[in-house]
Amino acid sequence: MLETFNSLMMGFAVAFEPKVFMYAVAGCIIGTLVGMMPGLGPLAGISLLLPATFGLNPIIAIVLLSGVYYGAMYGGSTTSILMRIPGEAASVMTCVDGYAMTQNGRAGPALAIAAIGSFFAGTVGVIGLMLMAPTLASFALRFGPPEYTALLLMGLFVLAYMSGGSMLKTLAMAFFGLLLGMIGIDVMTGYTRFSFGLVELGDGVGIVPVAVGLFGISEILMTAGQAEPPKVQKPKLRELIPSREEFRLSVGPIIRGSLLGFAIGIIPGSAHVISSFVSYGVERRLSKHPERFGKGAIEGVAGPESANNSAATGAFVPMLALGIPTGPVTAVMIAAIMVHGILPGPMLIEQQPELFWGFVASMYVGNMVLLILNLPMVGLFVNLLRIPYAYLYPCILAFCILGCYSVSNSVTDVWIMLGMGAIGYGLRKFGFDLAPVALGLVLGPMLELSLRQSLAMSGGTYAIFLERPIAVTMFGLALLLLALALKPVLFKSRDWRADVGLDDKTDGAPPGK
Repeated sequence: MLETFNSLMMGFAVAFEPKVFMYAVAGCIIGTLVGMMPGLGPLAGISLLLPATFGLNPIIAIVLLSGVYYGAMYGGSTTSILMRIPGEAASVMTCVDGYAMTQNGRAGPALAIAAIGSFFAGTVGVIGLMLMAPTLASFALRFGPPEYTALLLMGLFVLAYMSGGSMLKTLAMAFFGLLLGMIGIDVMTGYTRFSFGLVELGDGVGIVPVAVGLFGISEILMTAGQAEPPKVQKPKLRELIPSREEFRLSVGPIIRGSLLGFAIGIIPGSAHVISSFVSYGVERRLSKHPERFGKGAIEGVAGPESANNSAATGAFVPMLALGIPTGPVTAVMIAAIMVHGILPGPMLIEQQPELFWGFVASMYVGNMVLLILNLPMVGLFVNLLRIPYAYLYPCILAFCILGCYSVSNSVTDVWIMLGMGAIGYGLRKFGFDLAPVALGLVLGPMLELSLRQSLAMSGGTYAIFLERPIAVTMFGLALLLLALALKPVLFKSRDWRADVGLDDKTDGAPPGK
């Protein structure tokens, strides 16, 4: 323990070098701005900055790119809370209650809790990275295709169990997302499926145009269809500070979200998107008043925001300790390190201690910088609401189009966004929850690939899932969750949804609509 402390102090000495500190702050600022722009998530931001790091010191390069990464994870919450437009995929769940709080005049507390939760979760993640990297990374190596299949299937059943509305509607929307995920080139056979002759759909349907369309464009259409536009809110300074009750309600979700997100983030192949969905479901299930979710529950902001930021930090565990990327972002960062002649893996800590511990210490510094930068700017962000909707929404629409186009320079993505906006508008009119569509789209390709890889390993027999202890455990949990979700239907008992007045006519409908 003393050796770890001494190594960390050496890391802080590196992190507080003026040049390293300057780049850490720059990365956080750039990441926050990138996260606020629809379409420009952490992957796009890191990819655009990667060429600029080639002439830099390796420590500075990794500090700059990591600052962009977790800065973007926070920045995506701002547009989600204020405008119901997810800046990047992990902020989808923040739209639900974050925007509802904005409609209730509590945008300031929502942004403040998001900043505090992100800071705490990032700190927890860094401590976990520092103390638990070898053990957790070795456990993550035990995950093969059968385990991933069980994990992802359990994620879908968690969605059904945690849903606050109709389970049938929830599963229908998740199934629609799974179908969208099947569009594109089959990675195992090379055949193109459901592309209708469009070459641009060969890579599949992106999460960015779908999320921006479903949540952003549909919100513009819903508001435009009202007889009277929403009143322009004029927040006062005292309204920007969360109340004592909001702080109390946020403590548990922040702690649970931080631990849950870190655990999910270290598993190679998992996504921080999944952690935010699971955290939201857990908080809804644990709440004594689940009827408040979707209508402005502070727990629905604190939990997912903490989970996705903690997962972002957890993703660095297998990247640094084993050289295994957990997703596209960490794959790009591994490439950035290797460009400088450094090979991530078990020998990194011994061969490059200044790089490893300087990086860990810079994440402490980065989290503090994000908190200092973003809390004073809450008032500035909230004042965006004072812009009349007649001027604000055309600007948002243009921003969405530019953001979606910039992801892959494809007009097809813009059409997908507009089409999903129209579909989302229709689904919201009929009371469907849109969040499961985004989760199905994320999980679909991963679930299909892991299932087919498992069957290829076993020669086509499903017995392989019964021969792997971790997979059997996860399948058992999935079946248990499904049984609990079906219990009210099978035994005709009253469900908590009926007790709180939620039925098929109202569930999933946006507040005030």
